[in-house]
Formats: sequence, C-alpha cells, structure tokens
Amino acid sequence: RVQLVESGGGSVQPGGSLRLSCVASGITYSTYALAWFRQAPEKQREGVAAIGSDGRTTYADSVKGRFRISSDNAKDTLYLEMNSLKPEDTGLYYCAAYPGPVVNGLEAYEYNYWGQGTQVTVSS
Repeated sequence: RVQLVESGGGSVQPGGSLRLSCVASGITYSTYALAWFRQAPEKQREGVAAIGSDGRTTYADSVKGRFRISSDNAKDTLYLEMNSLKPEDTGLYYCAAYPGPVVNGLEAYEYNYWGQGTQVTVSS
C-alpha cells in the first residue's frame, strides 16, 4: 500500500522560512517523478515544484528563487525548502508521486499518488 505523509507545515510571518517533508512507504523514490502542490481556499490546486527521477527540477514562476525541492532517495523523503515566504504562499501543501517520467511536472493529472497535505499559513 502506497502512503505519502507530509509534515513541517505551520504558521510563520512574512519573510520567514519553513521546510516541508514527505515520507513515502510502499514506493521507491529513485524511480519516481515527485512534486509539491498547494491549494489555497477557493482556488485550484497548483503545482509548486517538481523533481524528476533524473534530478531535473521545475518551479512555478511564483516561487522561483525562494523555494527549493530536493529528494533524499536513501530515506525516501522529499523536501521543500521555502524561504522569503509571502501571504500568498498560504495553503495546504501536498506531495505527489508518479512511477515514471512526466512531461510538464506541475500538472496534477500527471501524478497518481498523493499525500493528505500539511497546512502552511503566512501571516503577520
């Protein structure tokens, strides 16, 4: 049974930092495309960052230069380091996985395994 479990969310002030983690069971990260998505209230889920099995990364324009995605395949753990956080970064953050290459990386339909999400709130 595949399970993805996110952690690391919380409440921070604008300009602050958080690091999210996503631990997998039932799959091996090294052969998967992995990504982080977020969903704010009354908005569609949007792709934030993705990393392919070849290590290539893709970022949404809104987070480039502030967020960094990485994967520790030995621990089957995916990370998202978030710096210079803004109120518009607030949302429920999900990790996602797909057993193979993806074309875009930031489209939700490309992934078939999802975590339950961890809440990030950026507010003064």
